[in-house]
Amino acid sequence: MRRLPPGVVPEVPGPGQESVWDYPRPPRVEPSSERVVVVLGGLVVLETRRALRVLETSHPPTYYLPLVDAAEGAFRPAAGSSWCEFKGMAGYLDVVGGAGPDGAPCVAPSAAWTYPDPTAGYAALAGHVALYPDRMDRVTVDGETVRGQDGGFYGGWVTQRVVGPFKGVPGSRFW
Repeated sequence: MRRLPPGVVPEVPGPGQESVWDYPRPPRVEPSSERVVVVLGGLVVLETRRALRVLETSHPPTYYLPLVDAAEGAFRPAAGSSWCEFKGMAGYLDVVGGAGPDGAPCVAPSAAWTYPDPTAGYAALAGHVALYPDRMDRVTVDGETVRGQDGGFYGGWVTQRVVGPFKGVPGSRFW
């Protein structure tokens, strides 16, 4: 049986919905055939039906997208890294989209990350990239516009498919 933080009452999922409180910890990686489209600067920088969803207790899913499905030049190395206790060391990437009003490429600095050498249980994430949907023009999953997870650091994608409450809202720091 899952253990909830004091005062947290999970929303009841409706038909076709998932509760993030039913997701496991440590996280699970699962394939998704949903159509994911990422647009920046008016340009589709990545489109795929081969995403991976990482599901972790209290977090909306984080989608990892195959780099082979990205437009040429859409991702470039950026400064910074972070450590995940489950997945290992992540490196950050700038996302480069179409031209802005001044003709220069639209760049979302450090808006994506990848695990070039993930830990054994997460090896499937190699060659994939995750990104903050709120830093793009638009991100859709099967035509639905995605909202980014609250909290600034977390990379979950909020859609009508998932119910919370989600980590990242005020007061959830120690969930």
